[in-house]
Amino acid sequence: MIRYLFFDLDGTLTNPKEGITKSVAYALDKVCGIQVDDLDTLTAYIGPPLVTGFMENHGVDRETALKCQDAYRERFRVVGLFENRLFPEMPGLLADLKAQGYVLCTATSKPQDFAVRILDHFNLSQYFTLISGATMDGTISTKLQVIEHTLAQLGHPDRDSVLMIGDRRHDIEGAHAAQVRAVGVLFGFGSREELERAGADAIAPTIGDLPAVIASFAD
Repeated sequence: MIRYLFFDLDGTLTNPKEGITKSVAYALDKVCGIQVDDLDTLTAYIGPPLVTGFMENHGVDRETALKCQDAYRERFRVVGLFENRLFPEMPGLLADLKAQGYVLCTATSKPQDFAVRILDHFNLSQYFTLISGATMDGTISTKLQVIEHTLAQLGHPDRDSVLMIGDRRHDIEGAHAAQVRAVGVLFGFGSREELERAGADAIAPTIGDLPAVIASFAD
């Protein structure tokens, strides 16, 4: 029986496209001298840890990626944090799930401090028993590390009672590495092909489909 629902943040609870892509573009220009005119080309940065994103998407070494991350945060913590849109159906979904007795937590690769500020801004914090995320110093950054940290804060519940919900392959792969089942959602930034290739245990095309998909794990 599923009791704990772990939610990714970016692309799952909110649409952070504007703030993330503009902050990535700022970092690439400042650190690498790379100017990006089409911000849509930077959506691959939504979801994975930033250092990984800079290394994979622009081929920089780790040292340069860390500098890019620092530059990104310069803009993001002041401006980009709230260049963000709430999925309109999300508050109602979270309220219903909490009322049904699920324990809601975040498990995001975004730094926890940023996650708290975003959820407070959208008045979503009230639904979450635990807001868990990455650390600023990088000691907790991958989705696996975040999920393990979240489980530890909850007192190590039975992993069969936990369901990860996210929009990118990193959510699915991180959950499975932690021996937790995972639902992929299609209203974020990952495609069905990406999520199925990662081995998602189920797919929810819309926010409205999520309750039934979650309930299906009780069968």
